[in-house]
Amino acid sequence: MELSDSFTVACPINETWALLSEPERVARCFPGAHLTEVVGDDHHGVVNVRLGVLAARFTGQVRFEPDLDRHRIIVKAGGDGNQGRAEAHITARLEALSDDQTQVNVDADLQLEGRLAQLGRGIITEVSSALTAQFGDNLAASSTAERVLGPDAFAHPRSVAMPEPDALDLLDTARRPIMKRLVPLAGLVTLVVWLLRDRRSGR
Repeated sequence: MELSDSFTVACPINETWALLSEPERVARCFPGAHLTEVVGDDHHGVVNVRLGVLAARFTGQVRFEPDLDRHRIIVKAGGDGNQGRAEAHITARLEALSDDQTQVNVDADLQLEGRLAQLGRGIITEVSSALTAQFGDNLAASSTAERVLGPDAFAHPRSVAMPEPDALDLLDTARRPIMKRLVPLAGLVTLVVWLLRDRRSGR
């Protein structure tokens, strides 16, 4: 499944590049994810996902391939869990909108197996879009915190000691964008019903 999205960070392009080039920071900004170990270029970690009563825990590895000349980062990730398997090939391209605004264009090839694959493209697309926006907000917040606390506050050893975050709730993540689609539809249905009732009463 191919997905595309973008988000904007209120930072110069070089600063945004530096933020996205730190795997530990990226993991902290992604809901439900945390790193457990770094082995060479491979970063091992866990993503916890919740869908109602269904809980999924994916354990796998991520590899970052930065290309500074093109301001592009390729991320290859794969993990197995109790509810199936997930693989992602992500390309993030940075584009300077101004001296202090950077747009990050994200293209992803996502492969899901197991129960999560049964969600359908529509819901997965909505969840992906919401997560991209949330990740962008978290990244911008981490940049602001670094300016206040200093870069040492975000320096991590190679043996990653990262607290495990709450599981990513897919239903909660998808609820708002789905409701935005349903509200206009509900209004249209209400209008049609009202017109039909008015027509019948006029006979």
